[in-house]
Amino acid sequence: MPRSNYDYPGYERSGTTYWTKTTLLYAGVIGGALLWSLPFWWMLATSVTANPSAASITLLPSNPTLDHYEALFSTQPIGKWFFNTIVFAGSVTAFNLIFDSLAGYALAKVDFIGREKFFLLFMSTMMIPAMVTLIPVYVFLAKLGWVNTYQGLVAPMIANPIGIFLLRQHFKGMPSALGDAAKIDGCNELQTFYKVYLPLAKPALATLGIYTFIMTWNNFQWPLIIASDDSMYTLPVALFSVRNQFFTEWGLVMAAAAIIVMPVILVFLSAQRYFIRGMTLSGVKG
Repeated sequence: MPRSNYDYPGYERSGTTYWTKTTLLYAGVIGGALLWSLPFWWMLATSVTANPSAASITLLPSNPTLDHYEALFSTQPIGKWFFNTIVFAGSVTAFNLIFDSLAGYALAKVDFIGREKFFLLFMSTMMIPAMVTLIPVYVFLAKLGWVNTYQGLVAPMIANPIGIFLLRQHFKGMPSALGDAAKIDGCNELQTFYKVYLPLAKPALATLGIYTFIMTWNNFQWPLIIASDDSMYTLPVALFSVRNQFFTEWGLVMAAAAIIVMPVILVFLSAQRYFIRGMTLSGVKG
């Protein structure tokens, strides 16, 4: 059994040095957390303040009100924008889980000619700036007639090299004997992937799903480019539109920002243990 840090000679958990370091560590972590949460709290406080101004910073509103949220829902198509964002983030996440897991498994467990070269090719695409491919992708989708459609919104993001790398590392760390035993029992390659390896990859799939959903939900550039009218806006683009319409109405702007950010925070907080576990298991295996 490996020894705990406390078992080594000269390490005293009850010593003054230990408690000083522990106190400083916790103080730094708590201070950093408070500093990080301050802008978020200011956003929420401003969204429920009656008449906020840019010159004042209100952290504790005296008379909280939901008038800004009511005005936002009565004047803007929030429901449509929310639906568009759900379709965008949900579809991209689902396609990434399917295609990235298939590609990751093939690059980790299927022995074919040029496997390592294909892997390097996938990884090399991460070094290409998104701005380089932006115009060619848009022109291609325009020729297909997919501008201002859900297909055009989702299609360019159905796979991700980061997801392929994450799942490839996870599958590579699993024993190959599991696949050999499944093939002896009569499973083909796809059945081996689906019935044996995929259930064991749940932590990595959860990590990829959370990461992809949050990144897609917050994506601003591509929805702004592919949408030609506000009926296809997602929430981040809608926030930009609201900001332009209500330039001095800080309460409305902050209410819109709160509507955008709250779902992703709730998703992450509800599944953070899976995210951390998946990153730990997938990131340390070679």
